[in-house]
Parts: sequence; structure tokens; C-alpha cells
Amino acid sequence: MQTKTIWINGKLVPEAEATLPFLTPALHYGVAVFEGIRCYATPRGPCVFRLQDHIERLFDSARVLGFRELPYTADQIVEACLDTVRANGFEECYIRPLVWLAEGGWNLTVDGGKPYFGIAVWEWKQYLGAEAAERGVRANISSFTRHHPNVMMTKAKIAGNYPNSVLAKTESLRLGFDEAILLDAQGMVAECTGENIFLVRKGTIYTPPDGTILEGLTRDAMLRLAEDMGYEVVAKPISRDQLYVAEEVFVCGTAAEVIGLREIDFRTIGSGKTGPVTRDFQTAYRALVRGAHPRSAEWLAPVYARKSPFPERPEELADVIDEPLGLTFQSGGGEVPAARHPHALARGEPERS
Repeated sequence: MQTKTIWINGKLVPEAEATLPFLTPALHYGVAVFEGIRCYATPRGPCVFRLQDHIERLFDSARVLGFRELPYTADQIVEACLDTVRANGFEECYIRPLVWLAEGGWNLTVDGGKPYFGIAVWEWKQYLGAEAAERGVRANISSFTRHHPNVMMTKAKIAGNYPNSVLAKTESLRLGFDEAILLDAQGMVAECTGENIFLVRKGTIYTPPDGTILEGLTRDAMLRLAEDMGYEVVAKPISRDQLYVAEEVFVCGTAAEVIGLREIDFRTIGSGKTGPVTRDFQTAYRALVRGAHPRSAEWLAPVYARKSPFPERPEELADVIDEPLGLTFQSGGGEVPAARHPHALARGEPERS
């Protein structure tokens, strides 16, 4: 199914009519902010994952870019996203809200300019390929460095930030890899071109600290799921050689979801395939976005509103995913509560800070 309708400045218009003048400042200077959001099919109809959080970040990004006044509220854009999904009739799709400088800006300032809002949706397939979740993907350490936060503010999804990712991803694909890992200005691991990164070493999960990374909403979901499942996650600077000797490395993002890295810079990671910890997160995340997890009711917004979109007992929906639900895991001795799953920590229950 093709995208039929796009929302622009309060109106749903045919996709063919959603055009921009050549002299739109955002096209020339990258003065725009955006979000990437996913809508999933669930047993209770299509639902959008963390819609409110994404739109709040969109407005935060606009403020970071310098927009002082916006013509819509966050709640209005939330409803506009749902309207756009409904207008296109998708069960599953990618949602792209965009705020761009449409008028003014030729003096290299947003002051006195006029921002426009737009929302597009389209059907979405596997971002890193159909076999990525099962087999994992190959990555390289990019020759490009992630932005210093005082060069391009990294907490905002600003369109002008993304040539950095485009350069890194293009280089990676031309070298025969699937994804690129960028280091920060100090030579420590930052993130991938569109995903945050985690590694597993001796029972503990590590991830780069806030700083030069985009604090992804999927990354935040991983941290919440880790706590639910009894994993310890430590945010600390990570060197590239620590990636090489990790037992597992996985990345996460709205587009990619949760994907293992089986190889980095021609070095096999762990067993060379998606590892057990990564699979735990894949299973839990799949349950979460498809309405079969205890947190689903908190984070899924029904496209077609109805009272109580999810049951109080999410285990009733375990058949919507291919693997056991995140509430319990299958082990050789039968079902084991998530917090006591043998993959969580070999040394037992992690300490809580």
C-alpha cells in the first residue's frame, strides 16, 4: 500500500500535492527537526509506540534549534499523527513528523522566520534486512567522528546533523558492511548511524553514557526492559577494543528495533551469531510493541481509540509473538521468572543502586 495522504499545517492533502518551493530555507540549510515513530499491528488494532514521548522530543528539538514559537501544541501533533495513519489505512507503518523553516532564514537565523509542520507515514520493512534479527549484522568503526555537542547539539534530531550519519553509512556499505559505529571526539564509542549501542561482557551490559549520543527512546526502553529482566546495565565510556572482546554487541533504534552485531572490523563477536542476551531483548521488545508486555498499556497509543486497549493480563496476548513473553523465559528446567533467567547474571541478582 502506498502513502496516499500527508498532513501539512493542519490539513490532510494528497501526497502528490505535498510539495515545497525550491526556495524553502530548510532545503538549503538543514533547518528542520524531525522524529521517526513506529506504528505496529496488535491484537487490538494498530498502535503507535511511545507517540507522546516522540512528539515531546520533537518540540524539545525545535526549542534547541531556536524556534521560539510553534503554531501547534504537542497534543495537537499527537492527534495529527493518528489522523494521518488513519487517513492512509495502514496497520503497520513508519511515521515522520517534521518541523521546518519554510519562510525567512536567509540571514542564517530562525528569528523572524515561519516554521511549518508536516507528517508523512509509509509502510516499513526490516531496516537492516530480513535476516538481520536472526543472524546479526556486520559493522565497522567509521572513519568519521560523531559531532562534539558544542558543534552540533546531539540531544536534538536536527536534519542538519544527519549528513554525519549519511557519510558514515555510505562509507560502511561501500566497504561491504551493514552498519557503521562512530566514535566521539575523544575516540570513545558513541553510537551507530541511527542506533544506540550496547555490549555484554561477563554478565554485565554496558552502554555509552549521555554526552555525544542521541538519548534514544528505544535505548530508554532497553534500560527499562533490562531492569524488568534482572540485567545490570552500566553507562560508561567504551573503547573500540572493548567492543572487539565483548561476548555480545547489539544496537537498538526505532527503525532497526533490536539487532545483534556478529562482526566488527572483521572480528567475530562472541559466537558470531545473535547471542542469548540479545535474543532476550528482542523477545521482550517484540512483546512490548505488539501489546503483549506489562508495559504495553503505558507506551502504546491506539490509532482507533477504544477503552482499555489492552487486557490487564498481557500474558493472554503471548501468541502475538514468536517466542515466550518477557514475563517468563524458557529454560532447560521449565519456565523461569525474568529476574531469575540464567542469562541475566551468572552471579545472581544484580545490586540495585
